[in-house]
Amino acid sequence: MNSSSSPVVGYAPNHSHDNSMILPARPESLAINANDSALIVVDMQNAYSTKGGYLDLAGFDISSTGPVIESIAKAIKAARAAGVQVIFFQNGWDPEYAEAGGPGSPNWHKSNAMKTMRKNPELMGTLLAKGTWDYDLVDELKPQPGDLVVPKPRYSGFFNTAFDSLLRSRGIRNLVFTGIATNVCVESTLRDGFFLEYFGVVLADATHQAGPDYVQQASLYNIETFFGWVSTVDDFCTTLATSTQNQGATA
Repeated sequence: MNSSSSPVVGYAPNHSHDNSMILPARPESLAINANDSALIVVDMQNAYSTKGGYLDLAGFDISSTGPVIESIAKAIKAARAAGVQVIFFQNGWDPEYAEAGGPGSPNWHKSNAMKTMRKNPELMGTLLAKGTWDYDLVDELKPQPGDLVVPKPRYSGFFNTAFDSLLRSRGIRNLVFTGIATNVCVESTLRDGFFLEYFGVVLADATHQAGPDYVQQASLYNIETFFGWVSTVDDFCTTLATSTQNQGATA
């Protein structure tokens, strides 16, 4: 992604200029810093990316999630090496689904997991329920010491969670998003972050949509045009690696 001629925006106060990084992005490059940025891994659970998981059983195409998992793993490795906070989301509810809201909640009616289980009662208690295989993060993307894991009961990671407090207590203002689904939980969280004054950037090749490809493109358009920025895994990794090398050379 070539944005060398673009202006630079971002939030990197209280840090020396030497530690700043310029992440190529659309519509303009983003100034970030390792200790005011976080890599967000959205809902990389068996439910959303593995055959036999909720999305697969609900009829969504998950056949191309393999490369996305590989790209996220690459971004996570680069983030950890550079000292960027890694935060995993896990979406779901208690085994009795009280957290799903019940018939008085629009979530209960719109959640495709809940609809799938109502249509197939034998699946009740197996989809997006804490403690199940479906709820678990995929084997390829397991948290390590120092990473944070945030459970969430709705699409947005900011709703009824400690996410905002975790970010503010660490001085984090730049959120780099990966995960599934681009058009649902990724976009919902980035939008809420925008309203709370966070700078959100999506690594497009480390996300996957729920639905046809055009909804992926629509979400990326929405984000780039109205709510944030769009970059790539290679640009993210190269930016972090170059910054780390420069700091090592001046140490």
